[in-house]
Amino acid sequence: MEELWNVLKPAEQVELKLRKLYTQHHFSPYHSNNFEEYRNYQQNDQFLRGSSIITFTGTDGRTMALKPDVTLSIAKNTPSGEARRVYYVEDVYRQDRQAGEYQKIDQIGLELIDQITWEDQLEVVKLAWESLAQVGKGTLDLSHMGILDGICQRFPEADRQKVLHCLRDKSSHGMDALTEKAGLSATEAEKLAKLVRLSGDFETKYQKAKELLAEYPQAQAGLAELNQLYQALQKEQLSASIRIRLDFSILNDADYYSGLLFQGFIEEARETILYGGRYDRLMSRQGKAQGAIGFGMKLNHVGQKLPTDNESSGYLNIALPKGRMGDAVYDLFTKAGVAAQGVFKDNRQLIFCDEENKLRFFLVKPSDVAIYVEHGVADIGVLGKDILMESKAEVIEFLDLHMGVCRLAVAARKEFEEDFSRPLRVSTKYPQITRQFYQGLGRSVELIQLHGSIELAPLLGLSDVIVDIVETGTTLKENDLEVIQDIAPSSARLVINHATWRFKQERIQTVIEKVREQL
Repeated sequence: MEELWNVLKPAEQVELKLRKLYTQHHFSPYHSNNFEEYRNYQQNDQFLRGSSIITFTGTDGRTMALKPDVTLSIAKNTPSGEARRVYYVEDVYRQDRQAGEYQKIDQIGLELIDQITWEDQLEVVKLAWESLAQVGKGTLDLSHMGILDGICQRFPEADRQKVLHCLRDKSSHGMDALTEKAGLSATEAEKLAKLVRLSGDFETKYQKAKELLAEYPQAQAGLAELNQLYQALQKEQLSASIRIRLDFSILNDADYYSGLLFQGFIEEARETILYGGRYDRLMSRQGKAQGAIGFGMKLNHVGQKLPTDNESSGYLNIALPKGRMGDAVYDLFTKAGVAAQGVFKDNRQLIFCDEENKLRFFLVKPSDVAIYVEHGVADIGVLGKDILMESKAEVIEFLDLHMGVCRLAVAARKEFEEDFSRPLRVSTKYPQITRQFYQGLGRSVELIQLHGSIELAPLLGLSDVIVDIVETGTTLKENDLEVIQDIAPSSARLVINHATWRFKQERIQTVIEKVREQL
């Protein structure tokens, strides 16, 4: 028997161990079809966190989807009022944001659908803990929709999604702008900025969160529930390889989740591998009377060794854009006492090591910074907000460095008159931002993507207008162009990899606080 076990791949061994664990807790196996009607997923696309879905036309003419999610299938196929305790081992197909390609994801998880009790909730979180421990050493981060909803209630309805984004990105500068817009007091604004940044070991961060949320009754109730859960977990004999953290950047879709939220990370992976929570709102949208809680965990990373540079393991890796911006950020780091002087050399070298502070800088193309950080090769990076908006990189946008201040804008020749009888021709190196901007205006456009000398396009008749960054406006004036619409402000932002933040938070926090003092 032992010989047969050793033949199995690591992911297969984990799968069998978890099947046994779930069965012992009276969960039954569930198997769904690989193909289901696209309509079910289309109606709940936000639950899929923006993933694209592979579709095809069935033999009966219906639009079908290659299954991107199991939870939606289980919720849809559970009759109203019926209780279910099921686990699944399924392949799902989603577009990988990092690779840009569709990938098969090996997923294991469980769903408990019923009138959810406190004991049910505790049991599911315990199983999530033990599931994560089977994969590696890591963290289980907790949050609660009651906390997020309680904070959002202090803001106008139109800005609440932006508030959630600030919490997700740990963007205290973004929260500062929203609190000012909402007319909140300076004291409350300061508390909310601290809440955005707050995360870490549950035991140490709970009391601080309680103080900051003292005037938010709904949020206090959610925090009290988390503390009750944490105290109950401490009494269980669970694996010591998993730490519990409090982190309000956990943000599953607010239209579907209704209470507890949790996510899991392991040191061997550079992304979130476990998602879970209470999703009564999803059941309600499906016309079901029950509550529900569950989680899903990726198995793709099990047993895989990530490509890594052994020399980098002891360093904090920082990706900087080549050119003036990179030099300015390095100077800021030296003034803050974070980095030693004289590390950068005037040559073609791209990697510079600060042995004294155990920092490793590497210079990359500005548009590539987000890629290095999102993939976890860099722990920290600095890039313009314009590039961050265009790439939609899944990173933590922690700090506005107030460098490279400019704006994204639409510009045209001074005599330009728009012809609404045809699509507007727009030249830009920001196709995603441009498309989203004009979709918001309800204007059809023909996008022409360029990579340099954007100002030439309207002068030579290639396009009607351009979308580009504008700093002083001098280049536009010298080419007889002018800004006709502003899109968004931009400046340099310090970003962090999500998984890295969980495992190197103390070092990163030290760097950030010293840099913040210089701003």
